[in-house]
Amino acid sequence: MTLTYGSLEVITGSMFCGKTEELIRRLRRATIAKQKVQVFKPAIDNRYAYSKVMSHSGADYQALPVNSSQEILDNLEPDVTVVGIDEAQFFDDGIVDVANQLADLGMRVIVTGLDTDFRGEPFGCMPVMTAKADKVDKLAAICMVCGEPATRTQRLVNGKPANYNDPIVIVGASEMYEARCRRHHEVPRD
Repeated sequence: MTLTYGSLEVITGSMFCGKTEELIRRLRRATIAKQKVQVFKPAIDNRYAYSKVMSHSGADYQALPVNSSQEILDNLEPDVTVVGIDEAQFFDDGIVDVANQLADLGMRVIVTGLDTDFRGEPFGCMPVMTAKADKVDKLAAICMVCGEPATRTQRLVNGKPANYNDPIVIVGASEMYEARCRRHHEVPRD
């Protein structure tokens, strides 16, 4: 199948907002439409299943774990028309060029990633990825303090907000993170 144009779609937001769930929904629809789909995830993300992207609610889709953005190009199967890339913020800076290159080749590229880190600051490649995207969906979670829409990721250490100077990348789920609104997001500085 020859595509006449490609696209870059970005699904972003805080943790627990449904980014991977939305990615899986789009991938399943592409599969139903008989499009050839291939999905990649960073090898560092081993929270649920090594060779699947998996939402916090348990939805999953087969994926190839890779250590670098170049490995996506190296492992791309022939005739793929839809490429999913989960947790883009964990990839090297080359991920933006790879996603754009695939879109320029006529593929539909669907990327998920956290837009901000636990400190509330832009995370990795995501600001550039969203700027270059054809379509961006920013999802909100539910604040675990007040129940309002949450756009921030709160890291917790022993039940207390992590310090601003703590390491930025620590892979985890509900045992370390929760969604918070702007009002209840806390980042103490020592």
